[in-house]
Amino acid sequence: MTEPICWRDLPDFVPGRIGLCSDGQGWKNVGLRSYHYQGQDVIVPAMKDFMLVGYRAGVTPMQRRFDGRWTRETLSPGAASFLTRAQAAHWTWTEPVDVTHVYLSSALLNDVASEMYDRRVTEVSLGDVLRTDDPVVTHAMAALSAEAHQGGVGGALYVDALSRALVIHLLRNYATVRGGESRGSGTLSLNQRRKICEFIETNLSEALDLTMLSKALDMTPCLFARQFKASFEQPPYAYVMQRRVERARRLLANSDLAIKAIAADCGFSDQAHLTRLFRRAYDMPPSQYRLSLN
Repeated sequence: MTEPICWRDLPDFVPGRIGLCSDGQGWKNVGLRSYHYQGQDVIVPAMKDFMLVGYRAGVTPMQRRFDGRWTRETLSPGAASFLTRAQAAHWTWTEPVDVTHVYLSSALLNDVASEMYDRRVTEVSLGDVLRTDDPVVTHAMAALSAEAHQGGVGGALYVDALSRALVIHLLRNYATVRGGESRGSGTLSLNQRRKICEFIETNLSEALDLTMLSKALDMTPCLFARQFKASFEQPPYAYVMQRRVERARRLLANSDLAIKAIAADCGFSDQAHLTRLFRRAYDMPPSQYRLSLN
């Protein structure tokens, strides 16, 4: 069986003139390219990612053979087509068209689906849609195109938020999902609590962010944050800061390390960061706390 291809290799199979593209802009789990195509009769091989096709200019009859059957539509500006991943399709059209492709990784769809359904989703399939006139899809693709064209501060973050909203819409209206059982209570299991507490204690000197913490339990960040808060009655960030301050207190009491070194060992950005949080917890700075023990 042939391995699915990356969307960057698509021109090897479907020749066209590339216009706008998101290459080099730091987008994660999302890609975008626009093409000018002449009429063609081509096999689009199985791809690693899901592909949305938005039609920007030109009108053409289109035939597509997917999963053993042909569908036929006339495609024009404002329409969109979907292509699920890991399955080849035969496309044929006669007239020149300008299109925009948006590529969504399977990891993104699985993560968003896991958050939506509160269970670990392992497979998402998009329906066979040769034509939809869906304004939500059209507007999201247009916004992604504008970002690829103009860029801007926070571009990758904006694209992540926009693509997640688009994926939620696709999951609600066009997709089927498969995965494990529901997580049920909405809290971490006792084993998960023990594991994440050990992970945090072991890695307090590191830059612990939500992504790193959620990966330790093989969960999506949003689901992890929600269940962590339900389990510990505080957000992950607050818990991590609490453990850092407590470790600093122990080191101040039981070692001769300089306060600057203690701050680094406990994962604070600098000594001032430690001092600010320590004072908030104990109503005195670290230096005064150490002196009070003598």
